[in-house]
Amino acid sequence: MPSTDAATRSYRILARRCYDGIGDALRSDTVIEVETGRIVEIRPATGQDAGDRDLVAHDLVAPGFIDLQINGAADTQFNFDPTPDALARIARGARMGGTAGILPTFITAPGRDYVRAIGAVRTAIAEGVPGILGVHLEGPFLSPDRPGIHDPDAIRALEPADLDHLIAAKAGTILLTVAPEELPDGMMARLAAAGLRVFAGHTAASADQIARAEAEGLVGVTHLFNAMTQMTGREPGVVGAAFASRGLFVGLIADGHHVDWRNVATAIRLMPDRACLVTDAMLTLAGTATSFDLHGRRIELGDGRLTDATGRLAGAHISLIESLRNVLEHVGIGLPAALRLLTRNPGRALGLEDGTGTIAPGGPATLTCLTNGMEVAEVVIDGTRFGARDGSPLR
Repeated sequence: MPSTDAATRSYRILARRCYDGIGDALRSDTVIEVETGRIVEIRPATGQDAGDRDLVAHDLVAPGFIDLQINGAADTQFNFDPTPDALARIARGARMGGTAGILPTFITAPGRDYVRAIGAVRTAIAEGVPGILGVHLEGPFLSPDRPGIHDPDAIRALEPADLDHLIAAKAGTILLTVAPEELPDGMMARLAAAGLRVFAGHTAASADQIARAEAEGLVGVTHLFNAMTQMTGREPGVVGAAFASRGLFVGLIADGHHVDWRNVATAIRLMPDRACLVTDAMLTLAGTATSFDLHGRRIELGDGRLTDATGRLAGAHISLIESLRNVLEHVGIGLPAALRLLTRNPGRALGLEDGTGTIAPGGPATLTCLTNGMEVAEVVIDGTRFGARDGSPLR
């Protein structure tokens, strides 16, 4: 078996089917050459390759799945433990579900607790924790009218000192979910100019307010349909504004609980190049816990749903590979179009220009390898191979 040490050795992967995130069709019998963590060549397999025992063969190879919104996994919640070690555990749990790159998500917390989360991500990236692309700060700059499961007492306005912290973050890609209507005048443009990827979420905004925010730099909508204004005949709301836009990306939780499958299908068909599957997963994913406390509420896992005592949803209990299978079953699109929702689209939503979300020469050797039955075989991150059973490096 070839070495998996991406820093010193090269190896080859034979993809019986390959989705490269660039075209709209699957390639057959493709060899992907990996060296020092990068893809150096992609070529059709030859008869000689068929007899090469050193090839790592997989039924289906795609760009590494990207999750723009994951709160926890492997019995670890980012809000409860904003440390590099916690991020490593969350990323490992996510890999068991096929995810190569994550934006660990820190939700609304008191004051400027989010600064600790930024620091943890910065350190994790500096230490080489695999799969950490940046951080998603979901709050606290949200609408008090759309808190969802967030702590309403911690929701507040964005202040000049917050802008200073966000501009100085230097923690990979920063995705910031805000209620645009709650931002001070000119703040959206300043956040966008500073390089943040700003999404609207937990918002009571009108469609006109979303359109103005988009003109000032808004690039997406967090967990479409949930905790936002809906589309009606005379007021399109946030949902209608996203549909009408030609540029806004959207996150979709495809667990069958957060959004009706007909709405999931509508969003994907209207926005095939802008919809991104997200998990919104909590610590129960790839973990042993079936309950936990959040803001003084007991959250219980039952029938695949995480809810408080009133039945309010509290994040999700789903992986990206499960999300992919759900979309293939319920939406009625082909495999390339479904894979786009976990690879190319989220890479574009993050504004990444380094080949993330694609398989191309010179790009990162970051891949999700699947069986024909849509089970995870292994995940490759910057050339290092990880097993699906426990998300650990393969030796």
